[in-house]
Amino acid sequence: MTTIQRDTGPTPPPSLAATMADAGWLAHRYDPEQDAVHFLPVSRDTHRTATFLTDDYLPAGHHPFVVRRKDAIAATPPGARLHFIFHSAYCCSTLLARAMDRPGWGMGLKEPVILNDIVGWRRRGGKGPDMAEVLDDMLAMLARPFAPGEAVVVKPSTIVNSLAFAMLTLRPESCAILLYAPLPTFLGSIAKKGIDGRLWVRTLLTGMLDDKVIDLGFAPRDYVGHTDLQAAAVCWLAHQKMFASLVERFGEARVRTLDSATLMAEPAAAIALMAKLFGRPLDKAAVEEIVAGPAFRTHSKSGDVFDSADRAVEHRDAAKIHADEIDKVIIWATAVAANAGVSLTPPGALLT
Repeated sequence: MTTIQRDTGPTPPPSLAATMADAGWLAHRYDPEQDAVHFLPVSRDTHRTATFLTDDYLPAGHHPFVVRRKDAIAATPPGARLHFIFHSAYCCSTLLARAMDRPGWGMGLKEPVILNDIVGWRRRGGKGPDMAEVLDDMLAMLARPFAPGEAVVVKPSTIVNSLAFAMLTLRPESCAILLYAPLPTFLGSIAKKGIDGRLWVRTLLTGMLDDKVIDLGFAPRDYVGHTDLQAAAVCWLAHQKMFASLVERFGEARVRTLDSATLMAEPAAAIALMAKLFGRPLDKAAVEEIVAGPAFRTHSKSGDVFDSADRAVEHRDAAKIHADEIDKVIIWATAVAANAGVSLTPPGALLT
């Protein structure tokens, strides 16, 4: 038997061959104990409306089609060229992934949980199949296009950034945008979300420490004495260092950096250069259609009308309310960066 489980649900799973040939069956979760992949039916329209590819945003009621990993990968047809948007959070990454949804050209996958499962497995010190092999298989399953000739652009969750080196090594034909917000904007985004934002960044910091991707000269107990926004700045600086290392390792022909302020100030130029980097050039009319479309005109989370002017007002208000704290942390972070040899502006800018 190829499958190890077939739950009944509103959409009965087809054969394994049909499942693997159809990108509408999303590789959603990985179970390392059984070395199995859970597939869910997720149409292109659902991809468009879901903020993220997580259970909180996907339609309820669908039971997974569970398949042994080796059987699933054996039935997976050759996929599309896979590219990535790695990001340091609160930097318009969901907007950018939404902009990649252009039938016949490309499709953006917003934070597929199956990659988070690999991170969680590694953090737990999990035993079992070779982790690089499993990650390679997950990428192959995510690379299945919705239509022939489309590229697939994956925007992983921020916690997956620790796998960026491995993912780009496993996919030598892939390119990546490294997206970040300017430090004041990032700090303002954390502050304006109140306790939820502050708890989130503490969780991010803990995970990055577990992944051993923070090396800024602090002793482990130093982090306990940091304020919430200092913790946020530590995460931001660690990502700047990581992004610089990715550019150095893989070169600007494959990896470029982009800040959210530049993206929103020059969206057409950013989309055109990003499309070129991904080997999928767009003409001026196509770029203008994307920039005038819902990705840039509605809120990525709520779906409400929301453009660059609204975003600027939101950031301005947050900066004003929390100005004293933000200003002090920026001074502190600048000193930390200088001591650790971290540039506040990573190399390889997409737009100069």
